[in-house]
Amino acid sequence: MTAIATGRTLRGLETAAGDLAPGAQWETSPWPLTVAGGILFALPLAFSFHFVYHKPMLAVFSLGVGVPLTVWGVVGWTREAIAGHGEGFVVGAMPWFIVAEALIFLAFFAAYWFMRLTAPAWPPAGSVPMPQLVPALMTAILLASSLTYHAAELAHERREPGPFLGWLLASIALGAAFLGLSAYEWRELMQAGFGFGANAYSTAFYSITGFHAAHVLAGLGIFFAVLLPALAGRTNRPLITAAGIYWHFVDIVWLFVVTQLYFW
Repeated sequence: MTAIATGRTLRGLETAAGDLAPGAQWETSPWPLTVAGGILFALPLAFSFHFVYHKPMLAVFSLGVGVPLTVWGVVGWTREAIAGHGEGFVVGAMPWFIVAEALIFLAFFAAYWFMRLTAPAWPPAGSVPMPQLVPALMTAILLASSLTYHAAELAHERREPGPFLGWLLASIALGAAFLGLSAYEWRELMQAGFGFGANAYSTAFYSITGFHAAHVLAGLGIFFAVLLPALAGRTNRPLITAAGIYWHFVDIVWLFVVTQLYFW
């Protein structure tokens, strides 16, 4: 039994009548509130400061607070789960979480497809030619990261801590490189006049690519949650499996993003 909103978890068992078993107790955790605060700063506040109130420095400050806070919260929450009691439901729950996220992406794509297919002309005025080389390189990097993480999973199954850490670090480096290229590409497009509010195409482009980049960032947070205990010689097989499922999902979604926004 859990109470996620307050970050409290019931440790212990219930009796057949629903009463708490002797010795059961509530455990408190700061990490749900930390993650929620990070998301608040990184998404709605940063968006509002930049696009509603036109305060770019406040938007940058909000991102600077929100992104590290979110990653810190994800890492702390996951490390707490690793040190907790039992394996939990991380592997079984991950597919359901992915279904929910896939539906959000589907809503983004459906709106984009409707907008594009009903537009009298495409791309709309104010658009710029989309780059080809950078997204192709980003695709190769992200696909390679799936291969390296799969290699890390195999090394963990063979109980080879050295190769496991090496492949995991390679996956983290590739994910970080993907985000770096995303930021570079955004900067180049904005300098060319293709900002968030340039036209309907730019709004859809930054919304979808930004939402995907947020998932990559979350995936890196999970990787760090796997890495930090592993450096101390502790691993959690269900968490490693769930992280792989999530990362492969992020890679598959990117194939839709790159084909629909860049090459169509």
